[in-house]
Amino acid sequence: MDKVIPDPAAREAAKLELLKAQADDKLKEIEVQLSAIIAEAQSNDPWTSRARPSFLYVVYTIILAALPMGLLAAYDPQVAANVALGFKEWLSAIPEEMWWLFGTGYLGYTGARTVEKKKLIGK
Repeated sequence: MDKVIPDPAAREAAKLELLKAQADDKLKEIEVQLSAIIAEAQSNDPWTSRARPSFLYVVYTIILAALPMGLLAAYDPQVAANVALGFKEWLSAIPEEMWWLFGTGYLGYTGARTVEKKKLIGK
């Protein structure tokens, strides 16, 4: 910019305008992202509006289960080890193909949403 606009005052004004334009673009991008999230949350379809929160609730439950397991391990380590082993075996009972299917579906959904958001931002 120094070579294009030799006048220092005009150069600073141009830099300021450039920064404003970048901030406006970022603001538009954030608005589009928020509008997609709000549209999902306000959807009449219960699968759409509850999918993300439901998944997070499952994860929160598993994390919060670590607290009583820690207390149980202090009280009776063998019982806690048996519960952890049982949980591990229960998860291992799910066929590997199901984990691949879940991962593929989750990544596909995420990828499709990313492409959709980029198309909205580009408009």
